[in-house]
Amino acid sequence: MIYDLLAPFYDSINAELDYKAWADFIEKIIEKEYVGSPELVLDLCCGTGKMTLELASRGYDMTGIDYSPEMLDVARRESERRGCDVLWLCQDMREFELYGTVDVAVCCLDSLNHLTSPKDLEKCLSLVHNYLIPNGLFIFDINGKSKFETVYADRSYVMEEDGAVCIWQNFYDEKKKLCDFYITLFSEKEDGSYERFDEEQTERMYTLSEIKRKLSRAGLEFIGAYSDFDFNEGTDLSERIYIAARCKK
Repeated sequence: MIYDLLAPFYDSINAELDYKAWADFIEKIIEKEYVGSPELVLDLCCGTGKMTLELASRGYDMTGIDYSPEMLDVARRESERRGCDVLWLCQDMREFELYGTVDVAVCCLDSLNHLTSPKDLEKCLSLVHNYLIPNGLFIFDINGKSKFETVYADRSYVMEEDGAVCIWQNFYDEKKKLCDFYITLFSEKEDGSYERFDEEQTERMYTLSEIKRKLSRAGLEFIGAYSDFDFNEGTDLSERIYIAARCKK
């Protein structure tokens, strides 16, 4: 998996992300929409645990789930360094299992776009519903239609970090709503030579109306969609759409 290979560089690649501001935004939604004080929070597709640990530092009892062992290894090492107690689980978001219910679930960085089959998206949302308490919250984001058509489209990107070069080529099929990412990673070895890794990933574009329908079928009530952390309305023209939903049982 390419994300296993990218794990040591993942946080550097996403260094521009303000996790504190993002967590503030999540807490504002919780304060507005959750009755009481949530304790148990799931970070689905947690990656290297940046958001998981940010929320843990605010007093939440966190569980982090990710499919990549290498990503979780980075997360575990950082949580140990901080002395932070988090339950880390290596599981697929289409088939995950928890030991009980949680009050809030979050899923960041367009992870749901990686579910290229609408049926897989339904499976994931049904599981989120299953493990949320009644009136619990699901807060997540997706890449919007605008991002697929203007930022991804048929573009190429080159990212360089110490000891690694990543070449990222995108090919978007508007009719199928699928964007293929052809990723080549050059990783420096101890002798100074570079090892090459190639991987293909795909994201699916979901319109906001599709997401609303999927949420409803899974028993999740749509609360709102936002284009930024200032709660401006999110639409298909937004590059990233932040969405909040409530579990109805």
